[in-house]
Amino acid sequence: MEVTPESPAATGLADGVGAVLGAALGATLTEVRARQLTGGASRQVYAITARDDTGAARQAILRRDPPGHGDARRMRAEAACLRAAATVGVPVPGVLGNGDTAPGIDAPYLLMELVDGESIPRKLQRDPEFDELRPGLVAELGRVLGLIHRTPLDDLDMLDDGDPVASVERIYRDLADPRPAVEMGLRWLRDHAPAARPNALVHGDFRLGNFLIDPSGVRAVLDWELAHIGNPIEDLGWLCVRAWRFGAPTPVGGLGERDALLDGYESTAGVRPDAAELLWWEVFGTLKWLVLSRFQAQRHFGGEERSIELAAIGRRVCESEYDLLLVLGLLDESVVLPDPAEPAATVQDRPALTEILELVGRTLAEEIAPALTAEAQRQRYLLRICGNLLSIATRELRAGDTATAHVHDLLAELGCDSEADLAQRLRDGSRSYTDPGVRRAATTAVVARLGVTDPRRLRRS
Repeated sequence: MEVTPESPAATGLADGVGAVLGAALGATLTEVRARQLTGGASRQVYAITARDDTGAARQAILRRDPPGHGDARRMRAEAACLRAAATVGVPVPGVLGNGDTAPGIDAPYLLMELVDGESIPRKLQRDPEFDELRPGLVAELGRVLGLIHRTPLDDLDMLDDGDPVASVERIYRDLADPRPAVEMGLRWLRDHAPAARPNALVHGDFRLGNFLIDPSGVRAVLDWELAHIGNPIEDLGWLCVRAWRFGAPTPVGGLGERDALLDGYESTAGVRPDAAELLWWEVFGTLKWLVLSRFQAQRHFGGEERSIELAAIGRRVCESEYDLLLVLGLLDESVVLPDPAEPAATVQDRPALTEILELVGRTLAEEIAPALTAEAQRQRYLLRICGNLLSIATRELRAGDTATAHVHDLLAELGCDSEADLAQRLRDGSRSYTDPGVRRAATTAVVARLGVTDPRRLRRS
């Protein structure tokens, strides 16, 4: 359910947050408003504004699970991580309160202090405001990670500490959607596993978009919901995953080089992984994001949480498939898709299907979006998703079935009748991920999908 400041649901939420925030501040609050922010595919995030009994403005941030889909244990763990990390100097928002539920909030929640700063990756990568900070930002992120990994674990025994590869593989198997790229990645990870390291607090999602930064540096590390106990180098590899470069060329968040990250990390952590270990965790991170993307989409397709945002993530799984083959060195660079066949003649009048989709997309972008108020950030975000999906549908119609037929021909040459069949053979070892024919078939299928979903990523490799 969409919540806007004017809706009855927002009124109930504001009342509930006002009671919790007022108790935390020791004040009576009035004019409490809750405005949902963009992003947050798994949790809802709200900006809270209010006035206390002196008339002073008060602000906070609320994170809550979608009502009816809560995980109180994980929310409690996130609050515990924030409190523990703060003790060693990690920049985090102060925790004002958390609970399994509260009247009006109606789900597990975490209420935090508002921290000013920028989180949008492209602004951090490009805006002149950050020009002076940018050359040293990667090293600073490394230093922050070193502090996170020094966090005492005494009060964090509720965190998972299992084998991360086994955990991701379990999620993948439960999806029942076998993919050759995933099987290639799993096999490679097993073949090249690095030596173990002492356990530490792992943030689990340390990347651009989850930091608040101003021209002075990192103000806060956000979104600890994937935190766990494990090998600390996982966080370093995750920050280097191609998805978190947001189209920029440099490997660490599109901001700088790996050596700068490791220099900063070594200064606070006292250890420095070598290139092979960092690569292993970058491969793992790419595979993890692939599986989590598919898992997020399944929440919609399985009926757990109907959401256009979650559904759209399903079309982005191929981005991570491509990135995985690329980082593994298994992408067949020689693959060229056949030209699409000419569309069959139709008795329908114009506008044609592709023209209809383009017209709707252009109308949403040029007529509807500008009419939205500045407060309608969530609606603007959803409009962008709608526009992207319309563009995908247009490209798929134009592509036709030629690429699909070509993929089936390549699979048949391997004795496979589907990508799922090839995935099973990779899993049982009857096919090798280094086989040129396997690489060609896997690459062709992924390129065919990505050419429809986001052809720009093919040109940014």
